[in-house]
Amino acid sequence: MAGDEANNMAEDDVATDVSGHMATDVATEVAANVAVGREDDLEDSPLALAQAFETRDKLIKSHPELAEEGAIQIVIIKTTGDKILSQPLADIGGKGLFTKEIDEALINSEIDIAVHSMKDVPTYLPEQTILPCNLPREDVRDAFICLTAASLAELPAGSIVGTASLRRKSQLLNTYPSLNVLENFRGNVQTRLRKLNEGVVQATLLALAGLKRLNMTENVTSVLSIDDMLPAVAQGAIGIACRTDDEKMATYLASLNHEDTRLAVSCERAFLEKLEGSCRTPIAGYARRDEDGNCLFKALVASPDGIQVLQTSRTGPYAFDDMIKMGVDAGEELLARAGPGFFNR
Repeated sequence: MAGDEANNMAEDDVATDVSGHMATDVATEVAANVAVGREDDLEDSPLALAQAFETRDKLIKSHPELAEEGAIQIVIIKTTGDKILSQPLADIGGKGLFTKEIDEALINSEIDIAVHSMKDVPTYLPEQTILPCNLPREDVRDAFICLTAASLAELPAGSIVGTASLRRKSQLLNTYPSLNVLENFRGNVQTRLRKLNEGVVQATLLALAGLKRLNMTENVTSVLSIDDMLPAVAQGAIGIACRTDDEKMATYLASLNHEDTRLAVSCERAFLEKLEGSCRTPIAGYARRDEDGNCLFKALVASPDGIQVLQTSRTGPYAFDDMIKMGVDAGEELLARAGPGFFNR
């Protein structure tokens, strides 16, 4: 998976099943990766629903005929990754756990489009599906949340920081080796904040994008810079998939695609694919336009204990082929520098 970020999927993954009829009376369904459960279980994913509603609203804005009541229906699909919260996702199968059931529903024509957090999507796509659309990317940075300190630097030695992300853990320990990390700190945003308030941990790190989409930024103590915490591959990006042979859906999705985001995500995922990143692998990568309009890609790999962090960067034209090459080249460099056994520490 995108480094280890599968562990954060319950926090910011979404599948949306939009069903109903369009002006052409053709049923349209959008699959949403949303955790389902009793309200008191706190296992449902408000963020997944927020991303589903964002997609619905953009479809309606671009295609007014979809504003008719019943034209778009969000259907909740609970995935294996949503159901198993007691174990690290690396131990139960990794990233695909949050997309498998949704992919099957899409391939079986039970839904027509599937909305995903891109950092949860494996670098391979199932046969019979394409992912032609990325919505405009949200803020990619991570947020520091704490009730007692204004920043990570102010946390006393021995303080416990909760995160299920090896990417965050390794970068955190590389800079602040005196801190402790509580691993398998899983659950949706609300669950993690509750654990923080209960004193299970002294601080936590969450994707700022999810907090913004949930209108929960009042919980943010400070925002970590890209230099201090490089984000996960595709963090903050929503992707929408459809069946390969469904030209109608592909046309709808083409109208929503944000090309700058699609290219950036493609660069980052090319890097990840070259590394064959797993959920046990701390990997980070971020591509963006620089002030000259070119692509600036920053990437890193780290040993899980945070003792060693290897970084690199590339600059080149903001164009698909060039950006794919930058991602692949960066991956090849870091693989060579890391050497065998690097990720097993």
